[in-house]
Amino acid sequence: MLTGLSMLWLPILLSGIALFFASWAAWMLLPHHKGEWIGLPNEDAVMKQIKSDSVAPGQYCFPYAATPEAMKSDLYKSKMQAGPRGTLTLWATPPNMGVNMLCTVAFFLIANAVIAYLAGMVLPPGEDHMRVFRFVGTAGILTYGTANILNGIWFGRKMVADIVDGIAYGFITGAIFALLWPAATV
Repeated sequence: MLTGLSMLWLPILLSGIALFFASWAAWMLLPHHKGEWIGLPNEDAVMKQIKSDSVAPGQYCFPYAATPEAMKSDLYKSKMQAGPRGTLTLWATPPNMGVNMLCTVAFFLIANAVIAYLAGMVLPPGEDHMRVFRFVGTAGILTYGTANILNGIWFGRKMVADIVDGIAYGFITGAIFALLWPAATV
């Protein structure tokens, strides 16, 4: 017998809320993300230049080549060699913390609903709690622990702390699902 999503609404909800608070703690209380972001030594001048050039909100990379042919040009190659190289993201408006927090909770709920769907296909009601923990925890680590690796590979984003967070989120998700997995029906 499969375990339907309707039987898993409570672990989906509670793990989503628990992950929101774990995420908050990871970014606000724990030290491992503190060194990821640093200010520019000439921040005021850079901000003034971006503003005076009327650079629109968006994602930028530099040096930039619009086509594969442009990437082969000597000018592009010399810019890449000389540096600096990087990415810049400009926001349209200041971040709305309330909206961002709501979107974070929604992300965790949706991701955990997909994890629950996957677990429900292979774990019947009454399944051993350790097996539920191992399965759901592994799915959680795959979901949360690997999400930013490609950004690290391609865009230089620091990712070790995100992987550590993802492992913790997987364990939290696995534990909540294991504790609340539905009993076998007779």
